[in-house]
Amino acid sequence: MSVYHAGSRAVQDQAGVRDRADHVGRSLGQDIKPVAAAFLEQQPLLVVGAADPGTGRVWASALTGRPGFVRATGPRQISVHSSGEPLAGPPEEARGAGRPATTHAPPDDGPAYAGTIALDPRTRRRMRLNGRLHPTARGFTIEADQVFSNCPKYIQRRESYETVPDRTPGTPRRLTALGAEQADFVRAADTFFLATVHGAGADASHRGGNPGFVQVASPHELIWPDYSGNAMFLSLGNLRADPRAGLLFLDWETGSTLQLTGEARTEFAADGTRTVRFTLTEAVWTPDALPLRWSAPEYSPANPDIAR
Repeated sequence: MSVYHAGSRAVQDQAGVRDRADHVGRSLGQDIKPVAAAFLEQQPLLVVGAADPGTGRVWASALTGRPGFVRATGPRQISVHSSGEPLAGPPEEARGAGRPATTHAPPDDGPAYAGTIALDPRTRRRMRLNGRLHPTARGFTIEADQVFSNCPKYIQRRESYETVPDRTPGTPRRLTALGAEQADFVRAADTFFLATVHGAGADASHRGGNPGFVQVASPHELIWPDYSGNAMFLSLGNLRADPRAGLLFLDWETGSTLQLTGEARTEFAADGTRTVRFTLTEAVWTPDALPLRWSAPEYSPANPDIAR
């Protein structure tokens, strides 16, 4: 049985990479290998993508904790301890909007799906695990449907991090348009995370490039190039099937976060290049949200130059 749904197949066919996608797709499994389990236990940061069961909006959220707060607790299961609560959540009046479905029981009509990505800038490695989320007394677990790693392409190396114990998160601000501060934040970013969904799953992925690779077309619209990757087109395939999307930008030094939810669509040019256009529905801006301070980046040699 194919690991891809119709949305991913449509994008693969449009890009002419179905055979390559079939080859790469063999790397997707359900088992968490020992090397992947060891990698997870070393990480202080996990990004989770999910649809809010109340509003249906898709969000990407940052969870952080002492290494070991996320770990494999079975051959096809990870557990996240409550010490890794999402620190980049929305204001209380939007309870749950910027948080993964971890703080909610699954909807009555089916399971709650979540996508996760653990990215280690120190080694430029990343691991993705998508599956079905189950709340627990101490946090949540995810039963894996897909487990896989990606190449280091477009990951900026950051040699080290420190925990800033006295950093206090600022008051989250709920926005319906990007202000000048948030627009500058996006333009300066070399990394963001993208959450997408489809009928029977969710996914969280990484996007990287030199600062300026994400353009702010207006207070309600972002545009970024879709750089060549592994040919699976899991994220763009999800967007083909369901345009809902969540974006997470973070400042690797100050810990500030910007979460966006809305819809995204892929545009194909005549030369085969792809551009993604995101339309904002709501944003949550949280200064000093995360207690981690990373060292300055060494940009990936794979990053294309940015036309100024």
